[in-house]
Amino acid sequence: MLRDLVVLVTGCSSGIGRALAIEFARRGHRTFASARRPAGLDGLAGPTLTPLALDVADGASIEAAVAAVIEQAGRIDVLVNNAGINRFGPLPEVPLAEVRRLIETNLVAPLALIQAVVPHMARRRRGRIVNVGSVVGVLPTPFAGPYCASKAGLHALSEVLRMELAAFGIDVVLVQPGAVRSNIAASGAAGIDRYSREPSLYRAVAREIEQRAFASQRAPMEAEEFARRLVDRVTRRRPPRLIRLGQNARLLPALAWLPRPVLDRLMARRFGLDRLGLGERG
Repeated sequence: MLRDLVVLVTGCSSGIGRALAIEFARRGHRTFASARRPAGLDGLAGPTLTPLALDVADGASIEAAVAAVIEQAGRIDVLVNNAGINRFGPLPEVPLAEVRRLIETNLVAPLALIQAVVPHMARRRRGRIVNVGSVVGVLPTPFAGPYCASKAGLHALSEVLRMELAAFGIDVVLVQPGAVRSNIAASGAAGIDRYSREPSLYRAVAREIEQRAFASQRAPMEAEEFARRLVDRVTRRRPPRLIRLGQNARLLPALAWLPRPVLDRLMARRFGLDRLGLGERG
C-alpha cells in the first residue's frame, strides 16, 4: 500500500465524498476535503484532514484550491473527482438549464480539475486520478437520462485519459458505484412533481419517476463501508483500472449485455413506459 499521500477529494459535504475524505485521513494521508459551501465541511478538520472551499464549476475556484493544496502540502498525489449532482425526469421534459448545469458539474468539472493537477503530477512523473462514475453510465435507465449520459461521458474520458497520461506515470482509476447511501437522490428529485401535472406527457408514470429517483437509497451500501473498500484498492501500488462497489454494482452492468430489444422491454415494464398510450393519430 502507498503511504503518506496528499489527496484532494471533491464533493465532501456528504455521502461518498465525506466518507472518502475521512477514510483517507484516518489512514494517515494528508487529505484536503473540498466542497462548494464551506458550511458543508463542518467537522472535517484534523491533523491530516483539511477543509477546502472549491466550486468545481468555477475555474477561478479550481485554480485557487489547487494552488492552496500545493502551497500547503507541496504536491498532489491523488485527485478524487467525486462531486456530482442528479436531476430526475423524462428527457423530453427535463429543463435544459438543469441539464446544462448537470453536465457542467458531472463531466466538464472533473476534466477541469484534471487539467489543473496534471502539470504538477507530470513534473514529478507520478500521480493518480480517481474518477467516480456510476453503473448507470453502463446501464442507462429511464428518468435519469442526463445523469446516465454524464457518467457514460466520464467513463469515456477516463479511458482516454488512461492512455494519454500513462507516459507521465499517472494512473487513472474509474469507479462505478452501485447503490451507496447519500443525499443525491433527495436533491436530484427536486421538481419532479412537475411530471404529475398538466401538461406533462408522463403524468401516468409520475409514481415510477419518483420511485426511480429514490431507487439507489433502498438497501444501499453504507458510505463508510464503500470508502473503506475503495481506499483499499485505490492506494495499492498497482491499482485496478476499474472498481465496482455498492449494491448491484455487478448485476446492473451485467444486464447491459442483454440483447437491446429484451432490455428495452424489461425497462419499459419496470418503469411503466409500456402503459403510456400513443393516443389518437390523425
